[in-house]
Amino acid sequence: MSLQIIWHKQRWQRQIWLTILLTCLLAAILISLSSGSYHIGLSDWWHGLSETQQQVIWQLRLPRTLLAIAVGGGLALCGAVLQILLHNPVAEPGLIGISSGASLLAVIVIFVGHQCGIMIPAWGISVSAFMGALLVTLLLLRLSQRGQIGGSRLLLLGVAIGISSNALTTWLLYFSDDQALREIMFWMMGSLAYGQIHPAYWWIPFILVCGWLLCQHRQLALLQLGAYQAQLMGLDLRKTHRKLVWAICFISGMCVALAGVIGFIGLVVPHLLRLAGKDGPAFTIPASILAGSLLLLVADVLSRSLVNAGELPVGVVTATIGAPIFIYLLVRRHALAG
Repeated sequence: MSLQIIWHKQRWQRQIWLTILLTCLLAAILISLSSGSYHIGLSDWWHGLSETQQQVIWQLRLPRTLLAIAVGGGLALCGAVLQILLHNPVAEPGLIGISSGASLLAVIVIFVGHQCGIMIPAWGISVSAFMGALLVTLLLLRLSQRGQIGGSRLLLLGVAIGISSNALTTWLLYFSDDQALREIMFWMMGSLAYGQIHPAYWWIPFILVCGWLLCQHRQLALLQLGAYQAQLMGLDLRKTHRKLVWAICFISGMCVALAGVIGFIGLVVPHLLRLAGKDGPAFTIPASILAGSLLLLVADVLSRSLVNAGELPVGVVTATIGAPIFIYLLVRRHALAG
């Protein structure tokens, strides 16, 4: 079998997988728009929606659905890129301290606001979370010897920053009053309700950075070969690493700012795709976006449906769904390798 035939076969398989993921995502979008305390059935879609149903969809469910797609896809995209950059199959933005730094600054703002009797708006918490992610990235670049980022160095620095941020967050939680504690804990466990209040122009830079990162699959393919081979192919490692780290920081910071801390998606989605036998940035990057959006959208539907009054934190639902699957696949892969 010639190399050209193999290449066309692999390309056809990638297109089939992406089509399946896209179809599942579209079905999940329809379920998300229909599910909730005010149920909308298929017959309502077929015969036409009433004015009340249209208001529920356009004002409540559609913004939340779009937020789930953006945050889930963004987190999975960052996880896929970071795992290639660090050559670590279990890397995610939280591992290098970006999510921890973002949550720390947001918790500080909430804590100070309650101590001073100031009502902090949701957009203020979002801005503080995004600034926390930027500060962590600046600290990483400063400590990495003038931007010469190595995979192991960046990983160790990120873990140290994450531990320090989590320690400070624990101190703030200990000294918080009951009202501040409830607000902090609900925000740290993730919620898609905050994204409804943000204007549309918040999404423009987010979409642009995600689009740029999606187009970097050729550079990521070279990085996947290793630093030495990438340099032989003419890739500027220092410049490429800095750009990728800043892009990951921006997307992760926006995700935390818009939806709070939602873990596990950036870790499990890219790894699950590789465990399924599908590797290579040309497939992993777009497939991670679709699969991450699908996972968070399903988790959001469950968080709204499992409890009659109120909703569950979506971050808890994602961990509950994904952790057993992730452990099973790891054990299965180890058994097959043995």
